[in-house]
Amino acid sequence: MVRLTGHAPRQLKRAASRTRPTARSSPPAASRARRSPATSGSASLKGGPHVGNEEVASAFDEMAELLAIKGENRFRIGAYQRAAQLVRSLPKALSDFGSVEALDELPGIGPDLASKIDELLRSGRMRALNQLRSKVPRGLRELLRLPGLGPARVRALHSGLGVDTVADLRQALDAGRLQGLRGFGSVLQSGLRAALEAGARQQQRWLWTTASQHAAPLCAHLEAVAGVAAVVVAGSYRRGCETVGDLDILVTGSGKTNIGGALREYQGVREVTASGPTRCTVALRNGMQVDSRLVAPISAGAALLYFTGSKQHNLRMRQRAQARQLKLNEYGLFRGRKRIAGKTEADVFEALGIPWIPPELREDRGEIEAAERGELPELIELKDIQGDLHAHTDASDGHEDLNQLVAAARAHGLRFMAVTDHSRYLGIVRGLDADRLARQIDEIDALNAKLRDFVVLKGTEVDILEDGGLALPDSILRRLEVVVAAVHGHFALPRQKQTARILRALDGPFVSILAHPTGRLLNERAAYDVDFQKIVETARSRPCFLELNSQPTRLDLNDAMCRVAKEQGVLVSIASDAHSGLDFADLAAGIRQARRGWLTARDVLNARPLSEVRAQLQRTRLAT
Repeated sequence: MVRLTGHAPRQLKRAASRTRPTARSSPPAASRARRSPATSGSASLKGGPHVGNEEVASAFDEMAELLAIKGENRFRIGAYQRAAQLVRSLPKALSDFGSVEALDELPGIGPDLASKIDELLRSGRMRALNQLRSKVPRGLRELLRLPGLGPARVRALHSGLGVDTVADLRQALDAGRLQGLRGFGSVLQSGLRAALEAGARQQQRWLWTTASQHAAPLCAHLEAVAGVAAVVVAGSYRRGCETVGDLDILVTGSGKTNIGGALREYQGVREVTASGPTRCTVALRNGMQVDSRLVAPISAGAALLYFTGSKQHNLRMRQRAQARQLKLNEYGLFRGRKRIAGKTEADVFEALGIPWIPPELREDRGEIEAAERGELPELIELKDIQGDLHAHTDASDGHEDLNQLVAAARAHGLRFMAVTDHSRYLGIVRGLDADRLARQIDEIDALNAKLRDFVVLKGTEVDILEDGGLALPDSILRRLEVVVAAVHGHFALPRQKQTARILRALDGPFVSILAHPTGRLLNERAAYDVDFQKIVETARSRPCFLELNSQPTRLDLNDAMCRVAKEQGVLVSIASDAHSGLDFADLAAGIRQARRGWLTARDVLNARPLSEVRAQLQRTRLAT
């Protein structure tokens, strides 16, 4: 049973922070005491401008990208990338850590990055980032968002053609100037044209976790306003969508409640774009729009139903009301002029003859019909998760050693965990070859002999090669309990070849789970083209399992694919893909996605007891 709290577990020890793939020991206490005031452990993190975790993570992302464009050391780039990932995964605000010393204790941070975080929290700026911005044209970073354009190609566009912006690239494409540029063939050019066209029509969307980091403190601010009875975030956020376009906040209170004034006083607000007695729209510092509405207690349930959506679900609910000679809107459910329900959502659903439908299901995908038949699924909850079948130690690209990761898993309420460090195939990752993996197997066996009430399963995340082979031999895979196969490259293969490649990998005699099955990164990289139906059918017949990777930038499988797996009887493994103990908190994101995919605890492999998980894993072994 998982117990995820809003604080980092005390059992977490300091992990080595790296800018190179060699461990750096912690500085002695005397050395820490001699730090400058900017990095002193006694320095409070409070009192600066409103800067959230996402702003800090974005600053580190930008540092990494600008350094990559300049062609700087890849280990330094990687340090900023890992720091950004860590900051996004933290279960509480950076400012709540209390001191720079506490930040320094975070895995992969260290004194240099801790001081930069402190600088951002206090001043809203980072001198190192500003200096780097002055050396790299601003528009080059936007070019990295386009498919096929890595730092080397962006540098080539800049140095070879003087392309500094997306607009410059569009003009260069239209003029045919990329024709003679090395590495920019016709296929890449076609992809760039398509991406530029799609980008022109695309509204900015934010990761759910990013929205959450802004929603929580904003709701707390509004809850403190006189006359406010309740504050809740509605819209796609409440439905658990993987990305949200804006935040819809409902404030229940009296007509005298001044939500507009409260929002004007909030430090995170950049500007107020609209304001009235019951509604206020603001833009936050990062550009996210927030629509807040004041509703009376008697209409709170109807308003929450209406503003949660989706539009298609709301339409079906209104049609249901009309069929019963009723009228449903954000103020309540009415028979003529008489309000018969509206104070709570449950009252409205009951008056319409169906049970309350969880917000994650409100997408007009059969949920109303299922409610009518009494067949709504009992959706999985975070407490149902028993263990995690995908986690990394510092033997490959994790930030903590085996003992530290086990301590963190136990602190989060897990009962078992599979260590699945990368195979050696990945270039930037210190992956394990067969010999190193064999030594890790022995290490896990020795640890299990000492552990009580917790088990570490022996595993690997093995790369699927371009031809569908695996990057580790069967002789070592045979010794493992969990073999997680994953695609980490050659994303642009045609649909038929990509599908055949994965299917061949699944035919391997020891494969247990297909990791992050479509390879997408939300707002960064589209899923590779693959016949998912064939993959599900193969997983069912083989058998093996499909992963729902809980990293907020992945959430792969998507919700529709989760439901397909459920309907085909293929168990899903909800995995943190943890690279530090803090990442076990990401399991909550996987649970949201699983709920949107109609998954129950019985549909999830690692929601079962260890004995049953082991029996299921044994079924995947086609050879002994």
